[in-house]
Amino acid sequence: MLENLAARVNGDANLVRRGKHVNTTFLIAIDNTDHLVSIRDGKITDIRPGPFITPNYAFALRASRESWDKLLSPKPIPGFTDIFALVKKKLLRVEGDLHPFMTNLFYFKGVIAAGGALAASRSGGAQ
Repeated sequence: MLENLAARVNGDANLVRRGKHVNTTFLIAIDNTDHLVSIRDGKITDIRPGPFITPNYAFALRASRESWDKLLSPKPIPGFTDIFALVKKKLLRVEGDLHPFMTNLFYFKGVIAAGGALAASRSGGAQ
């Protein structure tokens, strides 16, 4: 999900414009594997894999690999079409300071969708 995510996000001029005021670091947890994603002026500047002793991040998105894979599939099944659908099903947890996440929700949804586009391109667009 995170391979080439920075290039995909940074190459999308509309997404970068949407996030031009986003300056934060957040954590994406896939099963027990954590990644810190640093964003400056809407561009991903760094993705660091864990483990971390005391990570510094604003908020975290935590879900199982299976949940991420279903969310990011080219044709997600009902109940796996949005991050908040996963929150409702208690398959994804959003933790920490929600202000930067909710203030820039469309930007972060675009970042996550870029991860889904990567998954689709790896699988050839088929399920």
